[in-house]
Amino acid sequence: MRHKEESNAEEAAWALNCSDRPVPVLNAGSGKDQHPTQALLDIYTLRRSFEKSGGIEGKTILMVGDLNRGRTVRSLSKLLALFEGVKLIFSAPPGFEMRDDVTTYLKERGIEYIESTELLPHLPVADAIYMTRVQDEHDQSDGTSSKRSYAEFSLLEEHLPLLKKECAILHPLPRRDELDPKIDKDPRAKYWRQERNGMWTRAALLAITGDVERQIQEYWRDLSKQACHTGIITVSEDYYKFHPMQRNMTLDL
Repeated sequence: MRHKEESNAEEAAWALNCSDRPVPVLNAGSGKDQHPTQALLDIYTLRRSFEKSGGIEGKTILMVGDLNRGRTVRSLSKLLALFEGVKLIFSAPPGFEMRDDVTTYLKERGIEYIESTELLPHLPVADAIYMTRVQDEHDQSDGTSSKRSYAEFSLLEEHLPLLKKECAILHPLPRRDELDPKIDKDPRAKYWRQERNGMWTRAALLAITGDVERQIQEYWRDLSKQACHTGIITVSEDYYKFHPMQRNMTLDL
């Protein structure tokens, strides 16, 4: 469920849970507050990007742009707090800083973070850069007057030499001038993979919510056998935390 108002998905879930026919609700974006499904696919993208360099743990994540109203970075910041040693850098124009509820959450969990009104000094230390656009669709509702983009908070092709060799560049899309299209072909640009990961992440959420993940695995097992493929489907330890009864399930294809 996506809605322009904050907490609307939570209210809908509460109302449905109290009804005679409860229905699961997935929050697909609630105003300028939270976007948990985007945060899940962002975490997946980061894990894949860092799978050969020790994972997300201990990494420095630079978030840039309209952090005050960007629901993607707000949800992602909270999920990143689950990873040991993560450091966050919030780089935003004056008036668009990360809100206190998120920074308080990070403080309570001992997560190191920096707030800055500059971008360039932080580029060389970032393991991942998360660019965001100005959320000007909220200007009328919250009284904010913002420009379409801020040049000093834009990532350009000329900045690429400043970045780490294995830095991951993310953006929830759509973009404006804050992310130079000339960066698209750089191997560090992960936002097209990030977009594709959204399909798989949300498909997994729907499968788990509908309790059909086992049927999906069986379908692909049978299909693979028909195609004369061989292989083994294994399930991660994270999956077993939520499905302990399926720990001994391994599908031989």
